[in-house]
Amino acid sequence: MRFIWLTACFLLFLNCEDKQSQQNKTTTEIDSSTVKVDDQLDTKSEEMDNKDQPFLLTKDNAMEFFLQYDKKHKENKVRIVTDFGNIDILLFNETKFHRSNFIYLTKKGYFDNTQFYRVIDNYIVQGGSTDDREVMRRRRFIGKYLLPTDTKRGFRHDRGVISMPSSNIDNPYKLASPYEFFITLRDVYELDGDYTIFGKVIRGIEVADKIAQVDTDDADWPLQNVYIRRVEILD
Repeated sequence: MRFIWLTACFLLFLNCEDKQSQQNKTTTEIDSSTVKVDDQLDTKSEEMDNKDQPFLLTKDNAMEFFLQYDKKHKENKVRIVTDFGNIDILLFNETKFHRSNFIYLTKKGYFDNTQFYRVIDNYIVQGGSTDDREVMRRRRFIGKYLLPTDTKRGFRHDRGVISMPSSNIDNPYKLASPYEFFITLRDVYELDGDYTIFGKVIRGIEVADKIAQVDTDDADWPLQNVYIRRVEILD
């Protein structure tokens, strides 16, 4: 009888162990599944965060971006609106990176309320910059990049062309500052080969002449701000 009682106790013990093992196994599977779901949620969250990041132009991606942008955005006529009148510009298709850059910035509204900040009578008016914090903020949201010169297209710095100045940073190759431009008021062929001509004035050169006659300080900055109210795409 004692043997039978011991055998029954032993079988009961084994049954309890098996149930405990099954419970542990089930708990482990739930924990593992929870970890996998958490990992998936974290991954999706990271992907959403990346999608929310704004696109910024950089020295590494700008050329490829404008190469592709040029294929889809063929506009080449713009109007610079100022308090002195309007200046209509034809942008050259031959200088596609610079044309695309100007169209892109125009569509972004970058030029709105920038200024002609350097004016020299019978020489040039230079615009596209300002010390306004809002314009500086726009630049940060568009990106920090430069454009290479493109001076082998046969264009010369005749009166009334629009050209791109070099960046004022350490710049031995005269890489162009993409946010700024200048309009020539006479033939200035000494600039040929150094700066990229990417368009010409087709109407309103007399407006640029008037702007160049305003009073300036010793750095050629107008004493009264000369605003570019906006740039519009005509065609």
